[in-house]
Amino acid sequence: MGEKKYRLAQGTQVREEDFGLLFYTMKGPRLFFLKCGRLLAPGFFRGEASLERWMGDRTLSENERSGLERSLAGLEEKGVILEC
Repeated sequence: MGEKKYRLAQGTQVREEDFGLLFYTMKGPRLFFLKCGRLLAPGFFRGEASLERWMGDRTLSENERSGLERSLAGLEEKGVILEC
């Protein structure tokens, strides 16, 4: 997994749900869903740890890892999160 770190874009909030994470952005307002179960928590988006470091000992299949990375890239493309 890459060394990218992410933080929330200005005006964005995130909360934990049963399916994963729900992002709410004031631009719109709009909702975005990240189906990640318990892999990520809102604290990940403080920009303090890379995905690799955050995951620690948890192992993901290649498909799971690439799917999560694509989802994060999609949120970044939409301006919900920012790479830092």
